Amino acid sequence: MGFVSIVLGFSGFGIGSVFGLVIGYYLFIYFQPNDVKDPLIRPLVEHDSQTLLKLLPEIPLWVKNPDFDRVDWLNRFIEYMWPYLDKAICKTANTIAKPIIAEQIPKYKIDSVEFETLTLGSLPPTFQGIKVYITEEKELIMEPFMKWAGNPNILIAVKAFGLRATVQVVDLQVFAHPRITLKPLVPTFPCFAKIHVSLMEKPHVDFGLKLLGADVMAIPGLYRFVQELIKDQVAKMYLWPKTLEVPIMDPKKAMKKPVGILHVKVVRATKLRKKDLMGGADPYVKFKLADDKLPSKKTTVKHSNLNPEWNEDFTIIVKDPETQVLELHVFDWEKVGKHEQMGINVVPVKELTPDEPKVVTLDLLKSMDLEDVRNEKSRGQLELELVYKPFKDNEARTDDDPNAVEKAPDGTPDGGGLLVVIVHQAQDLEGKHHTNPYVHLVFKGEERKTKFVKKNRDPRWDEEFEFMLDEPPVNDKLHLEVFSVSSRLGLLHPKENLGYVDISLADVVSNKRINQTYNLIDSKNGRIQIELVWRIS
Repeated sequence: MGFVSIVLGFSGFGIGSVFGLVIGYYLFIYFQPNDVKDPLIRPLVEHDSQTLLKLLPEIPLWVKNPDFDRVDWLNRFIEYMWPYLDKAICKTANTIAKPIIAEQIPKYKIDSVEFETLTLGSLPPTFQGIKVYITEEKELIMEPFMKWAGNPNILIAVKAFGLRATVQVVDLQVFAHPRITLKPLVPTFPCFAKIHVSLMEKPHVDFGLKLLGADVMAIPGLYRFVQELIKDQVAKMYLWPKTLEVPIMDPKKAMKKPVGILHVKVVRATKLRKKDLMGGADPYVKFKLADDKLPSKKTTVKHSNLNPEWNEDFTIIVKDPETQVLELHVFDWEKVGKHEQMGINVVPVKELTPDEPKVVTLDLLKSMDLEDVRNEKSRGQLELELVYKPFKDNEARTDDDPNAVEKAPDGTPDGGGLLVVIVHQAQDLEGKHHTNPYVHLVFKGEERKTKFVKKNRDPRWDEEFEFMLDEPPVNDKLHLEVFSVSSRLGLLHPKENLGYVDISLADVVSNKRINQTYNLIDSKNGRIQIELVWRIS
């Protein structure tokens, strides 16, 4: 009876199991729930920004933010150059660290600290994007976003009390968002005087640390403590607005700031050659310092005179007395047509003894080519009185602040000053028939103009003009007008007006310096950047 029960039990279990599987399969196939809906598939373009960031957390920054530009070219450049950059960076870091370590270890009674191995590994950093700021100052501001998951091998050996221990840094990860400012921009390679580096947010730093071969970061609580400590310490030193300043060159030398003033008195000319049909000439003298962007100085015209006397005084700013020379040209004025040159000569500034007047009589030459046989013919003489006065130490700028304003040079009237107008650039200029722009300045009846730039709607001049004034121009205005001149012999449309602006000078007198972009009147979208500086003695 017991055996029969066992057999029937096994048979019932087998039959019940098979019967249950058949019924379950039937119910699964033929009875599906009606409340189940197909998943909704939406294109990525229909999702908002927050949803996209959740779906694609590693999306590049130039996709998330339109202000950031894509820099794949930079990543490829770094990838190809990384084996060489690795060696150069490690060599520089080792050179910088050695004196710092040598200065600090005696405080802690450590015998020596040396790099046994120093390499940044084979994986270069990558830049997810870069943002560039456009300012009206002489600077370039960049904000790259860097990610570096590297495999460096940094092994440091420490010796103290007769013992030796090694510390190894491995598996380094750094995510950083720095701001790099190159300023001031200067016309000498590498074209910037200093690098300012700041962090816009706390960096993410992760690394492995081995002491005597053991993983120190495996100690409970130490990993998070070290990571937060590094973030806080770096943030205290370099989080914006705090900066790390790296000097590249002396900005004063790079920008060739004024170092003195040259007083020029054009006295007279004698025995000039006849130029007119009536046996006379209408001479005047035009002169400037070589390699100077400032416009030339000119005397008055002496009509029908081969032995003119001017006795006119001028001042010229000197930036490099060792290389600059005073170029003098005597012209014959013509009412119609080009003025004919009567002679030329030069005076090197370095030949002048500082603060000592010197009377110079120059033979006028046809050209400055010493082998030119035409120079043997007499063309007359030009007499000058020259005094070079270098600035004293307290007259020149003594700090490195690019916004500081220098004092006016000697000879500035008491109560007056020197108004410096710097025409930097214009944007979105548009002429009807041609766009070859130049700027015409008018101030108190005195007119100056920049060079013209051919076929350019966004020209850059960076030309400087100076006006010596007897009193502050608090009630005066500076009139600037942009013209376009035909590059050909255009008789129908020789010159076009591209817009103008009148600038009140009251603000520059009170603020000493203004650098601003102005909208041009009578121009559709034209703008012009003007820098004004008021220098007093």
